[in-house]
Amino acid sequence: GLADAPLQQTKEWSIMRIAMLGHKRIPSHEGGIEVVVEELAARMVEKGHQVTCFNRTGQHVSGKEYEVQKLDEYRGIRIHHVPTLDKKGLAAVTSSFFASLAAALGPYDVVHVHAEGPAAFCWLPRLFGKRVVLTVHGLDWARDKWKGSFGSWYIHFGEKVGARFAHEIIVLNHSTQTYFRDIYHRETHYIPNGVNRPAYAPPELIRKRFGLEYGSYLLFLGRLVPEKGCHHLCEAFKTDKKLVIAGGVSDSGDYINTLKALAAGDDRILFTDFVDGALRDELYSNAYLFVLPSDLEGMPLSLLEAMSYGNCCVTSDIPECTEVCGDHGFAFQKGNTADLKRLLEQLLSQPDMVKCCKATTADYILQKYNWGQVTERTLELYEQVKSAK
Repeated sequence: GLADAPLQQTKEWSIMRIAMLGHKRIPSHEGGIEVVVEELAARMVEKGHQVTCFNRTGQHVSGKEYEVQKLDEYRGIRIHHVPTLDKKGLAAVTSSFFASLAAALGPYDVVHVHAEGPAAFCWLPRLFGKRVVLTVHGLDWARDKWKGSFGSWYIHFGEKVGARFAHEIIVLNHSTQTYFRDIYHRETHYIPNGVNRPAYAPPELIRKRFGLEYGSYLLFLGRLVPEKGCHHLCEAFKTDKKLVIAGGVSDSGDYINTLKALAAGDDRILFTDFVDGALRDELYSNAYLFVLPSDLEGMPLSLLEAMSYGNCCVTSDIPECTEVCGDHGFAFQKGNTADLKRLLEQLLSQPDMVKCCKATTADYILQKYNWGQVTERTLELYEQVKSAK
């Protein structure tokens, strides 16, 4: 793991021209992939490399009010806007195609593709002699919203194309590594995400807007999609504290209605919609517990973030979550509402246990998942790919 790797001296790399695609837009934190692309690209620019990110056009997944200004440069990263058909199901396909085409035709040493759907076109840059690196952020075709749909077929197709045409593949957890070895006989590189040390933010906005104080609520923060397991949390939640469900809806409008039906008549359950910036910092900073009841994950960035704020975290016992927490968090049996209820009751009745967990979490996670090391290792891989003939 990353924790075991000795910290290498910063090496003198040759300057590389790098293209990144597969994300929606930076600097918008519409999902984990956008955070990863921005963190890596900004650090690579600081090391003197030239990085171009291909942004989709179209609107923010959580709605127009979250739009960010259309920039051509951000933190030294060059931004290209690619044509996108802003229709459900077509935005990802069209933006990935045009981004892959632009990367294929542009002056890049390495083309770094993020996620399995966009990998469907990674033969294009390869056809034009580019070196292609793919990061698999999770087995996206298995997500509930794609079950039995064209989306699932397409993402699976992207996975197969990526396995065949990417020069090197990065995975974020060991189960995906095993999967690629078993299914495609491909060796992959385990390079997880990183996390930054945040500053504690006292409860000012959240007090004004939602009446929340330090330690007065449990927090779920993430996209509101079925595989995140929020319905388990709504069913298991019985306490005098509040439950804050913070997250935007992404293509699953029906699911938010299911959640609101579960929460009907219970004014302790708050839905805040998509949160960003200071509001998000305050929610992370002041929670009694952070709960991520997912049935399926790639590498849960919200869990890394929650731990970096020193939260006591409760997750389902899937390896993608337990691998992150180690013995610095608590797990319940995936999908088992009764077990989640039992665990929440135990932690609510033992504040000292929660306090004890909070005391060590941030240092542990920041040492284990460090963006500086993640960037170094990714650049090492680029070098390797570039010099391989």
